[in-house]
Parts: sequence; structure tokens; C-alpha cells
Amino acid sequence: MKKLEEMSLEELWQLFPIYLTEHKHVWRSWYEEEQALLIERLPEPQVRRISHAGSTAIETIWAKPIVDIIVETEEDSDWQNISSILASIGYRCMSRTDKRLSFNKGYTENGFADKVYHLHLRYFGDNDELYFRDYLKEHQEIAKEYEELKLELWKIYEHNRDAYTDKKTAFVKKYTGAAKSAYKGRYS
Repeated sequence: MKKLEEMSLEELWQLFPIYLTEHKHVWRSWYEEEQALLIERLPEPQVRRISHAGSTAIETIWAKPIVDIIVETEEDSDWQNISSILASIGYRCMSRTDKRLSFNKGYTENGFADKVYHLHLRYFGDNDELYFRDYLKEHQEIAKEYEELKLELWKIYEHNRDAYTDKKTAFVKKYTGAAKSAYKGRYS
């Protein structure tokens, strides 16, 4: 059996298809358990905020059963050390830029584990997802539009995560902009 690191993107998309389900209240508990672990393990003075983001944080819409977590740190934080700590608790670094690292946990050679997480390591203030999340929570009609869009895209792009995400981008940007205008400074 191939290791995940040896698989092509297409093989990974087959093993880990887009899958949406009705909201599960257990996702909040999954987040809280993982948040407690992160608070215990990550260097306290460097971490400014840990947040539950993504559709699993919105109780009224369908979502991929993957809990998104944003960890915001100080700009002078030691991301190499933080990455090592995350690796020690089961996270794999999936992408890296100068200002963002993305990790996942719960992806195995046999498919998804029972609990799956995406962790986004960011500098403090790089948190548009929190504005979008809040806007959907406070505007149920927009949340339902987002759900409908996701359900429509699900079967078309079930095995192409990048295309699925790209097709949601205009919607997300539109309402993130509205949220940042409405909630000026909420997360700064």
C-alpha cells in the first residue's frame, strides 16, 4: 500500500472525496477536544487565538465532516517549533507559504479517520474565515445559499477538491467582504 506522501493528487482525491452531510452536533465537541490539546501543547505566549472555522462551525448547514481550526500566532513566533509540536500530535503539513501553513489530521492510507481536522496556522489578524463564519451564522438566508451552492458542486467535483473550492471562491469573497464591512475590527 502506498503512503500518502507517495500518492498523486488524483489518487488522494479518489481516496478522500468531497463528502457532505447534515450538521452533526458532535463537531463542536471535536473542536473543543482539539482546542484543549492545542492549548496544552502549543507555546502559550506565541498563540493569540484558536478558532473553529468552516462549515462545521455553522449549525444550520451541511458540511464536509472536517473540523477547520485557525491558530493565530504572533509574527515573531517560531513556526518551525510549532510545526514540530503539531507533527507530534498527528498533524501533517500539507501546504506552506511565507505567511500560512496548512496541516491536516485524520487522513490515513485507508481513507478518512473517525475525526478529521484541517488546521490553518496564521499570523494574528489573517482570519477572513472568522468573518465569513459569523456572517453566515447571523444571516441564515445567505447560509442556505451557501449550502445550496456546496450541494450543487459536491457531485460535480466530488473527486476534485481544488475545483470544488475554486467554484465557491466568488461567493465566499463576496460575503467575507460584506462581513468585514459590517463587523469592522471584530477580529483585529
